[in-house]
Amino acid sequence: MRLDNAHIIDAKTPRKTLKKQDGFTLIEVLIAVTIFAVGLLAIAAMQTSAIKMNSTGNRITEISTVGIDRLENLLTLPYSAALLASGTRNDPNPPPGYTVTYTVQDDNPATHTKTITMTVSGKGKTLQLTSIRAQSL
Repeated sequence: MRLDNAHIIDAKTPRKTLKKQDGFTLIEVLIAVTIFAVGLLAIAAMQTSAIKMNSTGNRITEISTVGIDRLENLLTLPYSAALLASGTRNDPNPPPGYTVTYTVQDDNPATHTKTITMTVSGKGKTLQLTSIRAQSL
């Protein structure tokens, strides 16, 4: 509550000398709303892009997990296991929605080593992993 009575207009004061009350014009409000709307549209576009990138990241993580899991299973086998014989094979039990193939090359890059190249495809992505398995002496 104001105690100085500044809000009371003196009847003797001419109308021309009263302080003009400034406000926003309709054009100023329309310009401000337009700028605000453009900003909201930019944020909406950014949100859509973030959702797409999260989905892509999720697919890459899933395919990497499948590939690394299958490759680690091969690396735990004995050096002379039938699944590590030279040649190209398909994984007999790939996870649903994925295809897993791998190629084994004997004595590559050196003798008593095997190079395993695994290709995992699925959900619109393809990943290739390579590992070298050495024969223990």
